[in-house]
Amino acid sequence: MSAFHGVLTALVTPLNTDGSVDEAAFRALVRRQLNAGVHGLVPCGTTGESPTLSADEQLTVIRATLDEVDGRVPVLAGIGSNDTAKAIAAGRKAFDAGATGVLATAPYYNKPTQEGLFLHFSAIAKALDVEVCVYDVPGRTAVKVAPETLSRLFAAHDNITCVKDATGDLVNAADNRRLCGPDLKMLSGDDFTLLPFWALGGDGCISVLSNLMPGRVVKLYDDIMAQRMDTARADFIALIPLVRALFVESNPVPVKAAMAELGLCGAGVRLPLAPLSESGHATLLAAMAASGEVS
Repeated sequence: MSAFHGVLTALVTPLNTDGSVDEAAFRALVRRQLNAGVHGLVPCGTTGESPTLSADEQLTVIRATLDEVDGRVPVLAGIGSNDTAKAIAAGRKAFDAGATGVLATAPYYNKPTQEGLFLHFSAIAKALDVEVCVYDVPGRTAVKVAPETLSRLFAAHDNITCVKDATGDLVNAADNRRLCGPDLKMLSGDDFTLLPFWALGGDGCISVLSNLMPGRVVKLYDDIMAQRMDTARADFIALIPLVRALFVESNPVPVKAAMAELGLCGAGVRLPLAPLSESGHATLLAAMAASGEVS
């Protein structure tokens, strides 16, 4: 059984004005998440700007997360790479540091076949003695992990235990559940699908929004799990404009700008990401003002 369920936050990586990782700010963000009651944390994912973090920086961020968490919640460390060997090497370092599991993305740019995807994730699962979460995000990778491929992986490897479904496709989620059965942990990778994804039988999320509002996202999850659907529906609908605004430009640019507005960390990002445009910033500020309490 997987340790990963409920609200997991895809942590941003704060940067100093010189572009280096701001570890002190990062640790404060982790403590804020824990105080809000999140169920797990995901350092070094897409939201953490993993493609532009060096291997040493990734390890620093993972170790800082684990140090602050101190066993209170599971940690799912991002090891995304389009090079299987590099993903395995990053996974071994995350395992040695104490991560509960690893988040392995479908390879980007290479455009492997479904057989290539099966072999990629199989190699990672065989090489690592930790939980492996398959990250299906075709909008960034140009390839989709077909439900049939996920089912093969889930059947073949005991440590492939969960999927981060960032397809935005609820039929895909239904097919994953139908083919893989009830034991696969299904985590939404798209905040705009949270309510319908969970209503369909999803087990949690890896959220961008919870960087900003961890308490609100935890409450939404708790309400849905407790079948308080009227309350959950109203809260979810109220949050949709902010969710849209957090993706008005490439993630994590808007969420970092939002967090900077709240004094939580700097808005800086690394190239090739660019700072939030003036129009994007105006959209974001309006959505934040309309969203209600930040908690």
